[in-house]
Amino acid sequence: METVSSPEVFLHIKVVMGMVISLSLARVLTGVAGIVQHPGKAKVYPIHLGWALSMFLFIIHIWWWEYRLQAVPAIGFGIYLFLICFCSLFFLLCALLFPASLDEYGGYEEYFISRRKWFFGILGLTYAVDILDTAIKGHERILSLGWEYPARNIIYILLCAIAAWTPNRRFHTAFIIANLIYQISFIFRLYDVLG
Repeated sequence: METVSSPEVFLHIKVVMGMVISLSLARVLTGVAGIVQHPGKAKVYPIHLGWALSMFLFIIHIWWWEYRLQAVPAIGFGIYLFLICFCSLFFLLCALLFPASLDEYGGYEEYFISRRKWFFGILGLTYAVDILDTAIKGHERILSLGWEYPARNIIYILLCAIAAWTPNRRFHTAFIIANLIYQISFIFRLYDVLG
């Protein structure tokens, strides 16, 4: 079999991943635009909008972070498939946030709470898969992130399990507020500059 140089492989994989990530981002932006265009069509739910903002940040952060894939010396089909599946989780999350129709529901609050098990189950899975994604980039990379990275992912997985289980609005409010504050802090403290 012919061996292809790493930059060419990285570019090929980046394009395919970019298509899936772009669909995710488009789903969030289209959903938010729909709310702005038709504010009376469905009752808005601040927690839902908070998760839409969180997904926007998560998606652009992951795409920023995936630049480090170019450091992987060899990428086989297994890693390629894994990366596409990882990106697909983001699309599923965005599709769950903004369904094709809310006709069966009284608004985004009723919809979001009724689909919380799916949303937070997939979000928790995404944090678990993120650990594997980071491991692909090398043992040194994981070590360079220190204790905060694995602790963050484990805590998020546990919080997602609780969020999937409870419909308690206070918990969901506290979770999204803490999530947004921490997410922004994490991005700018650990990933502000590629290098």
